[in-house]
Amino acid sequence: MKTFKLFSLDVLEDGETSVEVPLTDGLVLNKEDEHYTWLLEAYTDLDLYDYFYKIFSEKREIIVEAKITKKENAPAYFQTKICSLLKFDHHISVLLEGHLRRNKSDYSELLLDNLLQMGLEGHKLLEEFKEKMKSKPKIKVKN
Repeated sequence: MKTFKLFSLDVLEDGETSVEVPLTDGLVLNKEDEHYTWLLEAYTDLDLYDYFYKIFSEKREIIVEAKITKKENAPAYFQTKICSLLKFDHHISVLLEGHLRRNKSDYSELLLDNLLQMGLEGHKLLEEFKEKMKSKPKIKVKN
């Protein structure tokens, strides 16, 4: 097993919206098993309990965007299910189990596609691409 710090987490609701999960702390585990399973634990605000409880009770799969270790890293996308939801005095723990999404998850491809959809081309496209590869803004991904 390999363990990493969860730097940021967003739940992708659809191609247009996402829910940013403010992290008090977080952990990512690559189980390195035969099913290529990953675990993500988010320790976050109590006010998100109802949001996650609804997803949990519906046994619904969700796609999450996670930045691992530091802000500068490209985000990774996981197809997950909530396998545990614990309530504490002021926080909750959300344990997600899932798999790394390899299709459409390459950040540079997503960024380039996004910039092309914005109508950029030529030198302007290149400059914007270079700048955004450094700053790594969030990109909406279609489920």
